[in-house]
Amino acid sequence: MGTNSHPLLRFITCGSVDDGKSTLIGRLLHDTGSLSDDQRGVAGETPDFAALLDGLEDERAQGITIDVAYRQFATPRRRFIVADCPGHEQYTRNMATGASTADLAVVLVDARKGLLTQTLRHTAIVSMFGVRRVVLAVNKMDAVEWSRDVFEQIASDYRDHLQQLHAGLSFDAIPLSGLTGDNVVESSMRTTWYSGPTLLQLLESAEIEPAATGDALRMPVQWVNRLSEGRGYAGTIAAGTLAIGDRVRVEPAGTEAAVARLFGLDRMLETAAVDTAITVVLDRELDVARGDVLCAADAPVPTSDQFSTRVLWMDGEPLLPGRSYTMQLGTCSVRATLTSLKHRLDIGSGAHLSATQLRMNEIGACEWHLDHAVAFESFADNRELGGFILVDRHGNATAGAGVIDFALRRSGNLHWQSLQVDRDARARIKGHRGRCIWLTGLSGAGKSTIADAVEAQLNLRGTHTYLLDGDNVRHGLNRDLGFTAADRVENIRRVAEVARLMVDAGLVVVVSFISPFRAEREMARELFAPGEFLEVFVDTPLAVAESRDPKGLYAKARAGKLPNFTGIDSPYEPPRRPELHLDASRQSVAESARAILDLLD
Repeated sequence: MGTNSHPLLRFITCGSVDDGKSTLIGRLLHDTGSLSDDQRGVAGETPDFAALLDGLEDERAQGITIDVAYRQFATPRRRFIVADCPGHEQYTRNMATGASTADLAVVLVDARKGLLTQTLRHTAIVSMFGVRRVVLAVNKMDAVEWSRDVFEQIASDYRDHLQQLHAGLSFDAIPLSGLTGDNVVESSMRTTWYSGPTLLQLLESAEIEPAATGDALRMPVQWVNRLSEGRGYAGTIAAGTLAIGDRVRVEPAGTEAAVARLFGLDRMLETAAVDTAITVVLDRELDVARGDVLCAADAPVPTSDQFSTRVLWMDGEPLLPGRSYTMQLGTCSVRATLTSLKHRLDIGSGAHLSATQLRMNEIGACEWHLDHAVAFESFADNRELGGFILVDRHGNATAGAGVIDFALRRSGNLHWQSLQVDRDARARIKGHRGRCIWLTGLSGAGKSTIADAVEAQLNLRGTHTYLLDGDNVRHGLNRDLGFTAADRVENIRRVAEVARLMVDAGLVVVVSFISPFRAEREMARELFAPGEFLEVFVDTPLAVAESRDPKGLYAKARAGKLPNFTGIDSPYEPPRRPELHLDASRQSVAESARAILDLLD
């Protein structure tokens, strides 16, 4: 077959650490004549095949692959881009990067060890990111004396696992040795019992279905240019085609216009096809920004602000319901809050297990609420508009990656009810605007006492107030919550929502909660308009707070009778930039209350 019959193949090698991925790809490059002269080494010497791929100094020092190493090579029958992905559990995020653009996965297994947890995890990840063809490379067969029984048992176990996973993957199993080259490029005389293709033969002949994109135009806007002809909207066509005169729709706004001009990289165009980078000029001015999607007017892309997704979690801190992240979907960035964790995937059995959190390298089904509607398609229909990453909003590190399965129907059934009385009217009748004074600090820091003094002074002034105290709220609204990390997040989410409603009603709300995590306090702040939320850090050294211990909680925590107690076996994260920082070990209650009132004034 010619190259036209088998276009470029992107594939990855993955599996557990030390299964021989780098050695196998190094051997494949060597035996296909794809190495440069300086990589071949001295004639007669056997190259260190793994070192050809492990190019980073740290990788060579540790003897493992850390980053994704991409290599291009070609044979008379096909061109290839291979991504050698790390096997170590710590670098699973890098493996997911390679899987996100792959057409096929070569999953390696050490014949001496069989299927390992990381083998199964990598299989689940490639399935999640749309890979549908897998080659099970049973490597190091020379170390088990080319045992047919060993090979067939591993292949059978893997087949059973795929059925449990319901992954829809097709796979071929090959017995080989990357070190000796058997069944990599040339068939081996040591496996006369195996009549299948070599690894290279299978790669050259693999028929890969193109990623689903659909026929209708989909172009995420990446950049807005100011041209002499008007505003130009730059991006790459993710699906369909576009021509001058076509009528397009901008989502999520829903406005429409016709295409007046098309520009390629260096010339004007009449038409543009999928994967073409273009700049579009419309026949009238519309409000279009980065993250919007141009789509065919007669086949608009759907929009929603609530989704059911699958997520691979990559962060050391667990994913908890109620926490917010920046979701990057196509060219769009939007704040996303996890509303529900439906289940997590058991890597070994493929079962769906109930879960209250996702830990690093776990996969789970999650529901999200976005702060505004975005244009999307399911990942099965369009990788570009259905795949996303989650970014920690404080450290800006990638915390997770996922795929959209579908929008939640309830998102289209909920609408804001228009009301005649708004917060301005409520403020006028009370004579002041609503505010939220949020006191945070360790147990025993003095928050409740100070909050009570503040409310008493406000009451004397005739200010309409309400005090939300952590212990009091747990007797009613939050009586169903414990003190795990997940319950603490939900505790603060509920209180923040109640405080927001009270501020909207025109009350000055004093909130006294330990609220140990910065992420939840920032989530609370974002519910309010600028200037409405005042964070007060009641700063007291742990030794001082513990010496007070009015409720005997520290003593119980020290005795192991009160797990997850803040300051003892659960962390407290001090505010970085509070509106007010009180030293409650030096300032009296009256002085602290006066400082808060001065801040409020």
